[in-house]
Amino acid sequence: MSMSGVVDLAAVKAAGEAKVKAEQARAESARQGGPAAVPPSSLVIDVDEAGFERDVLQRSAEVPVVIDFWAEWCEPCKQLGPLLERLALEYNGRFLLAKVDVDANQMLMQQFGIQGIPAVFAVVAGQALPLFQGAAPESQIRETLDQLIQVGEERFGLTGIVVDRDAAGPEAGAEAPEVPAGPYDALLEAAAQALDANDFAGAVQAYRNVLSDDPANSEAKLGLAQAELLGRVQTMDPQQVRKDAAENPADADAQIAAADLDLVGGHVEDAFGRLVETVRRNFGEDRDRVRLRLLELLEVIGPDDPRVGAARTALARVLF
Repeated sequence: MSMSGVVDLAAVKAAGEAKVKAEQARAESARQGGPAAVPPSSLVIDVDEAGFERDVLQRSAEVPVVIDFWAEWCEPCKQLGPLLERLALEYNGRFLLAKVDVDANQMLMQQFGIQGIPAVFAVVAGQALPLFQGAAPESQIRETLDQLIQVGEERFGLTGIVVDRDAAGPEAGAEAPEVPAGPYDALLEAAAQALDANDFAGAVQAYRNVLSDDPANSEAKLGLAQAELLGRVQTMDPQQVRKDAAENPADADAQIAAADLDLVGGHVEDAFGRLVETVRRNFGEDRDRVRLRLLELLEVIGPDDPRVGAARTALARVLF
């Protein structure tokens, strides 16, 4: 995954005008009682160059628009596309998914500076943001979408679009993924025992066995994050790690290692703050590695901790 900052949309001449027009349309819609509800089928749309201003730029003033650049011959696209479509339905109007066939829309591909596919961007209030390129785990895609939605709400007041589930049609029930039946008690117990015995590799594998069948299992996600963290720090020289981090404030690897030690030592806010600052200092692959480590450490603490929410907000500010 690569997240490198704001993309220049100057090549899309109508971007500025589209944003203004969309804001005016949104204000007019509010005066008339709010936007009309749309069926779930409208959450995923095919977009071409002719309709880009209307379907993406204008819509981005009311909801973040995620753009999936794909092609029929692209094998990774065949894995990523259905996942993004499923998430668009699951997020229920918090973002709109626009699919662009690059073979038929070469100009859009050039304007976004795309070097390879699949490539995923977002447009928020007329501004384009690179999200990631290539295949990515569902957990990381969810984290990225959550950050995008948070930015849309906090900076631009985008609350999404209203979805009429009654208009879903007879196949709507098939869209919801099945919940794995389990049980996973034995696997989770084995993982916990391995963790207690400092067999971090065994614990990691046990938790991954659960997540392979049940990717949303919160206990396994938390346990995996903890096991991976403890496995990383057990071979560290704390004094050397601290020295390297102090001498190299912009070095991604040095700060990542120090953040791991911070968290194990109970210095949660220090760990999060260190990584957010390192994201701000870096670009390209280094920035992305630091961002991903921060997301892993957020999993260790858990979503209910207020420090996690504060860190997500701080990360969103430096990324977008």
